[in-house]
Amino acid sequence: MDKHHQTIAQTLNVAEKQVAATAALLAEGGTVPFVARYRKEATGSLDETQISAIRDQLAQLAERDKRLQAVIESLVERDLLTDSLQRSLAAAPDLATLEDIYLPFRPKRRTRSMIAKEKGLEPLAAAIFRQNGQPVSPEKYIAPAKEVHSAEDALDGARDIIAEWLSEDSWIRAKLRQLFSQRAMIQSKVVKKNKEKGAKFRDYFAWQEPVLKVPGHRLLAMFRGENEKVLSLSVRPDPEEALNLLKRRFLKREGFSGQQMRLALADSYKRLLTPSLENELRNGLKERADREAIWVFADNLRELLLAPPLGQKRVMALDPGFRTGAKLACLDGQGQLLHFTTIYPTLSERQSHEAGKVVKDLCRQYRIEAIAIGNGTAGRETETFARALGLDQLLITMVDESGASVYSASASARKEFPDHDLTVRGAVSIGRRLQDPLAELVKIDPKAIGVGQYQHDVDQTELKKRLAEVVGSCVNNIGVEVNTASLELLTHVSGLGPILAENIIAYRHANGPFASRKQLLKVPRLGAKAFEQAAGFLRVHGAEHPLDDSSVHPERYALVEQMAKEAGCTVTDLIKDEGQRAGIDICQYVSGTVGLPTLQDILAELAKPGRDPRADFEVFAFAEGVNSIDDIWPGMKIPGIVTNVTKFGAFVDIGVHNDGLIHISQLADRFVKDPAEIVKVRQQLTVRVLEVDQERKRIALSLRSE
Repeated sequence: MDKHHQTIAQTLNVAEKQVAATAALLAEGGTVPFVARYRKEATGSLDETQISAIRDQLAQLAERDKRLQAVIESLVERDLLTDSLQRSLAAAPDLATLEDIYLPFRPKRRTRSMIAKEKGLEPLAAAIFRQNGQPVSPEKYIAPAKEVHSAEDALDGARDIIAEWLSEDSWIRAKLRQLFSQRAMIQSKVVKKNKEKGAKFRDYFAWQEPVLKVPGHRLLAMFRGENEKVLSLSVRPDPEEALNLLKRRFLKREGFSGQQMRLALADSYKRLLTPSLENELRNGLKERADREAIWVFADNLRELLLAPPLGQKRVMALDPGFRTGAKLACLDGQGQLLHFTTIYPTLSERQSHEAGKVVKDLCRQYRIEAIAIGNGTAGRETETFARALGLDQLLITMVDESGASVYSASASARKEFPDHDLTVRGAVSIGRRLQDPLAELVKIDPKAIGVGQYQHDVDQTELKKRLAEVVGSCVNNIGVEVNTASLELLTHVSGLGPILAENIIAYRHANGPFASRKQLLKVPRLGAKAFEQAAGFLRVHGAEHPLDDSSVHPERYALVEQMAKEAGCTVTDLIKDEGQRAGIDICQYVSGTVGLPTLQDILAELAKPGRDPRADFEVFAFAEGVNSIDDIWPGMKIPGIVTNVTKFGAFVDIGVHNDGLIHISQLADRFVKDPAEIVKVRQQLTVRVLEVDQERKRIALSLRSE
């Protein structure tokens, strides 16, 4: 694999030694979060994104090597491998080029060219292909026994052979591939018989644009329309431009042979080259669109997972509903269920009064500090009810309930609350999301959280992989308290996974809380390597060793203890006393294994050990009196909270049950290339209403100056 390090270094614009060191650490079982945080000296302080890119590039090149080996074995088996062919294959820079070189030798099903060759027409094809001015006599190839009954039959077969030769020419495929990628137009037309049922695709009923400019979200929309048989698509360049390229390469002179070559060129392009290259281009465009959509989803998910937590506050959670009432759950500061019931705050004045009395009594009984209200059906009405109760000392806020129903029906929820129904579990999830969004959202399939763009249309394997990486990155970035963490949280800790996470919880139940990080080594199957990868991301609150509640890795405890000893104090003093830390000259602790990046990280952590890196919680409230789309009008300025960021803009919840869209052109008074430059999921904004489409339930918003 060493031969690929230079290629990867050039592609990613990093040093070759950084690639080599990262590759070695990953090969030894290092995880991306661990390598990024605790092996900065080796990697040259590469971040998680760069390390992930190196890992992915290594995997792609390994796949290419695997395919190359399979190709060579196939050629050897059929006695077709020559030294020059082997050199060409080995020099292929990517899979597409490799497959082009191999194409003429690939075992294939019976083709028109094969049939023509069996009829003895290859010499005629060669004579036409040479175009050397010598007379060509197709008549002499007439052989009824071989089903060649006329000169025209002979010429048809010869052209079939030439067409296949052209389609397998690696030079022409490379040139046409370039033409397709740079000059192709994507054209979309409606399938008339399905026009009515495909109204949502009407923007693409007669659409055309260059593939170089088409954004990923439009590609995915058109591909979805095609899959649903509403649209028909073509992705091709001007055929004349492509044919002229072929003619310049292969057409040598006019005359009989030239005429036959023209026919063969046209046939090869239409029948063989165009379908192959269009399919290849479509796949490439789909991969590009998938990649873009997955990154958008991943970025949104990261922002949602890292949303500020309220913290360990006692919470009353309300999962609203009209006819069925609001499910109410009271939780302690650790998210444990204390009480549940159902209230009916929106059906009648009498029931609303009774519901208010219940809420006030429970708030006093359980010393509630905040009320979390789901933002689904009846959410705004329930919020209005709660705010009218005069509970001014309590924080009252709406919580995004996307995916709560998925969690409530999950095996995890059933295991935790076997004696409660879905509605109780859903209310608990809403309350916990306010206390700690990350801890609760890791229990839900990321696709159900509602911050994706065409998430059901993209490559599901890649989507799952990328979202799992984001969840893992967030969990490890924040750190996990080993004595209270759920199975889902522990599963995402670097080096653990579901089996070790289950073993940690089982050990915790059998032996009580962990007293130290070192005690983790007693967990069944948690060996030295897993401990190395996981320990720095696990916290033990109240442990005897003060560093067990920090992100300082156990492998560096001795170093910190040496710092404390030479400063004439304890490690605890070093943490508490800024003056003691200020007197440390970290340069004197640089060694062959520890450099300035790690030492700087250690000092920063000693200043704020175990600190949650997430921002402080901010209270948000929708505008009073704005509960439905009927309550807004153009020009109105209202508060909102970003629910989803896409490549074409951002969706904002303004409290009317229909998210409004800030189109990318309305995000700022300047040109915006990427909406993520301006807004993030869960960001609080004041937006201006541009347009209200009552019929389609669409709301256009703006952040631009009037």
